[in-house]
Amino acid sequence: MQLKDFSNSNIFHNLLPEELIEQTIQRKQGVLAQSGALVVDTGKFTGRVPKDRYFVKDSITEKRIFWGEVNHSVEENVFENLYKKAIEYCKGKDLFVQDVAACADKKYRLNIRVHCEYSWGALFAHNMFIRLNAKELKKFEAQWQVLCVPGFKANPLVDGVEHEQFIIVNFTQKIILIGGTAYTGEIKKGIFTVLNFLLPVEHNVFPMHSSANVGARGDVAIFFGLSGTGKTTLSNDPERRLIGDDEHAWTDDSVFNFEGGCYAKVIDIRADTEPLIFKAIKYGALLENTKFFEGTRMVNYHDVSKTENTRVSYPIDFIPGAVVPSVAATPKHVFFLTCDAYGIIPPISKLTKEQAMYHFVSGYTAKVAGTEVGVTEPKATFSAGFGEPFLPLHPTEYAHLLGEKMEQQKVKIWLVNTGWTGGKYGDGQRMRLDHTRQLLSAAMNGELEKQEFETEEIFQLNIPKACPGVPTSILNPKNSWKNENEYFETAKKLAEKFAVNHKKFEK
Repeated sequence: MQLKDFSNSNIFHNLLPEELIEQTIQRKQGVLAQSGALVVDTGKFTGRVPKDRYFVKDSITEKRIFWGEVNHSVEENVFENLYKKAIEYCKGKDLFVQDVAACADKKYRLNIRVHCEYSWGALFAHNMFIRLNAKELKKFEAQWQVLCVPGFKANPLVDGVEHEQFIIVNFTQKIILIGGTAYTGEIKKGIFTVLNFLLPVEHNVFPMHSSANVGARGDVAIFFGLSGTGKTTLSNDPERRLIGDDEHAWTDDSVFNFEGGCYAKVIDIRADTEPLIFKAIKYGALLENTKFFEGTRMVNYHDVSKTENTRVSYPIDFIPGAVVPSVAATPKHVFFLTCDAYGIIPPISKLTKEQAMYHFVSGYTAKVAGTEVGVTEPKATFSAGFGEPFLPLHPTEYAHLLGEKMEQQKVKIWLVNTGWTGGKYGDGQRMRLDHTRQLLSAAMNGELEKQEFETEEIFQLNIPKACPGVPTSILNPKNSWKNENEYFETAKKLAEKFAVNHKKFEK
């Protein structure tokens, strides 16, 4: 499969990372930080634009995609029109092309050719996807292609899309077209979305918005969670080997990473709390939308003047001991991570199968005041499967796959609150990272199962009464609040939000 003719464009094919970095600096599109990482600004967009992502409605997608608020459709002619305009836009311009792959398990390997208008976009693709050796590149044939042209903008009045920026996925032509946005996350999430369709439909494999790691005994743990819940931080555990930080699949006999790199948030990152990620921010890594301390090239990770979504991408082997190729056994433990700004969800609780299915389709976390215009108090956010924007099929299809895996493989499921304790945001305090790590460790080594459990009143969650290294007072949220009446009032309000959200899944 080939994209249309690029003979009128200047193609830079499979440049090395150092060459892509040189190209970026020469074009004055980025600079090197003191650590050696390349720093770029993604412009207007510092995050994804999910409302501007579309699927071409065709014979493949029409009856399978769950159309609605999340998955928007366009007709084939809309794609063709924008595609032709994008190709015309590329005439006479430089294009940076990387041949890469997704899916560490070669049984499910997907070859991808990524065309980028910017050299640092190609560096992102090199970092984030699976890098191929010379032999693999020689016989490379693309199965999917991505054309990312941030400088090309749609005309909403005539082009059939809502805004200048757009992402269109075409399953018949096997092309993802990205225009009007330079946020690199659209490239990786586009392919993730494609795999979230192909793997269940073609292979009955469960794709997951999750991180994963493995212990010395070969015990695999999976961490589901929305952005900001600690998915990347908690999977980067010095005591365990990283499989991947964001996108995985769970088969009958393995867990494997879709990617060959990591894309970590760096807001407030410190060497003492997140040493593995911090050390990975070096030459070859790509920092997005960070700022320097004035008069230096030292990154100020606390500066959110551009965005709170400051990020770094780097190859997974920048993490010492990472599993490469990123394939491991089936999981022993699954953790659902929520950043509960209401301070109601316990620091850890063990779920029954029914509770696990409920919390999976709920996909709860909470935004805190100040993260969005108009948000002045905690705001509950529900995203089915802990990644609804990337799920083309109905969320219950993924929930059924989870249920099958849980039953077949006898995996233990835990709900973990990385948010607030002792009160809601503004009154309580953020859960300490060392306490969360201790709870996870105790769950994985069997220490928690030795403890006595109790059931809290609102969500009927099973809570351990003790855990080595963690204050007993925080394990049951009711005990950590100063005012018990206020706790129950807040808990009931949160439970009502869960119930309202769950109505759409009752069928």
